[in-house]
Amino acid sequence: MPQMAPLSWINLFIIFIMTFMILNSLNYFSFIYNNKTIKKTSTIKTINWKW
Repeated sequence: MPQMAPLSWINLFIIFIMTFMILNSLNYFSFIYNNKTIKKTSTIKTINWKW
């Protein structure tokens, strides 16, 4: 059936591209970031030198 090949290849290409795009979008938007807002305070440690 070589005469049916172009239509089948185009359909397969469209189906694979659509599934690829759907899976990529689901993977991208389903990722949940951990929102940890931690204030980093700068602490200066002073060393008491005892001579």
